[in-house]
Amino acid sequence: MKASYITEEHEILRKSLKQFLEKEAYPYYKEWEKKGEIPRSFWKKLGEQGYLCPWLREEYGGYEADFGYSVIINEELEKVGTGLIGIGLHNDIVVPYLEAYGTEEQKRKWLPKCTTGECITAIAMTEPGAGSDLAAIQTSAKETGDYYTVNGEKTFITNGIHADLIVVVCKTDPKAEPAYKGVSLLVIERDTPGFTRGRKLEKIGLHSQDTSELIFEEAAVPKGNLLGKQGEGFYYLMNQLQQERLIVGIGAIASCERMLELTINYVKERKAFGSTIASFQNTQFKLAELHTEIEIGRTFLDRTIEAHMKGEDVVKEVSMSKWWTTDLVKKVAVECMHLHGGYGYMEEYEIARRFRDAPVTAIYAGSNEIMKTIIAKKMDLV
Repeated sequence: MKASYITEEHEILRKSLKQFLEKEAYPYYKEWEKKGEIPRSFWKKLGEQGYLCPWLREEYGGYEADFGYSVIINEELEKVGTGLIGIGLHNDIVVPYLEAYGTEEQKRKWLPKCTTGECITAIAMTEPGAGSDLAAIQTSAKETGDYYTVNGEKTFITNGIHADLIVVVCKTDPKAEPAYKGVSLLVIERDTPGFTRGRKLEKIGLHSQDTSELIFEEAAVPKGNLLGKQGEGFYYLMNQLQQERLIVGIGAIASCERMLELTINYVKERKAFGSTIASFQNTQFKLAELHTEIEIGRTFLDRTIEAHMKGEDVVKEVSMSKWWTTDLVKKVAVECMHLHGGYGYMEEYEIARRFRDAPVTAIYAGSNEIMKTIIAKKMDLV
């Protein structure tokens, strides 16, 4: 059943994007997984075709497209592989910070390059000692003349190797009470003195997604790179996390649908005891259950997307959708790999990769325990 927010224009986009990915992504994805990163040349090709930040205003290089375009783009990228999440992060998570809180000068300087693929973005929240508790970050930014002097370390940063612009969450007032009032956002550029990249991190899954450590040692960041107002960073993060978690849910459901499709095709062909695996009642029941749960997740997600597109406050619903879909994607991965039998554990089968990629979705963008805490607060239980 097609969601009500999907129009003919959205379907035209899906068709053209599929054709593009069949030529430029699917044939190379295994190679990207082995190399541990998506080549910058692919980002440039995405930009040339208008698949980077199409929601931006025309003056910044976009097409003023609605969020439905982002949904389509994220779904089709997920069908190639979860390792392409860095593109969705750039399009619908980081660049929206620049557009929402940047000055006109900052926007004109940075946004056009974000649409062409010349400029890849990242956001640096997590630290070795601070994850979901953002108020506990230790990275500091001290005012020194016309600059902020930044010291600290970030880790698990998506697009960390390729990023040209990084929105860094830091403490500009370490004595603020409560602590979150001392948090600010600084945009740190690739060539900033004192900024280096640490290790490219070796992950269980998402092999093609470049994830790294970032190190700031007396990094000199111009005051003109402050995003929004000093001390308002925590509020900006809270405002934008709704869409970030929605993007994670969109990817999770698309992955569930892809794994179900792979498994249905496999069990119809694979034979055991003289019959196809699909003919066994256990197989039928398992796939019927998964199909039902995926449809439930899809229906609720689509309803939440529609409300988000209307500008409604759907923090509770997004939190529900994020934890439900990312728990579901783990379940679907396990069940579908099992139905593939021994072949499901072989790297040559896509289901094995998706089994590896699924678990982290329940951790990033706020763990599912945090999602349940948010839901409980919205229920006036806290």
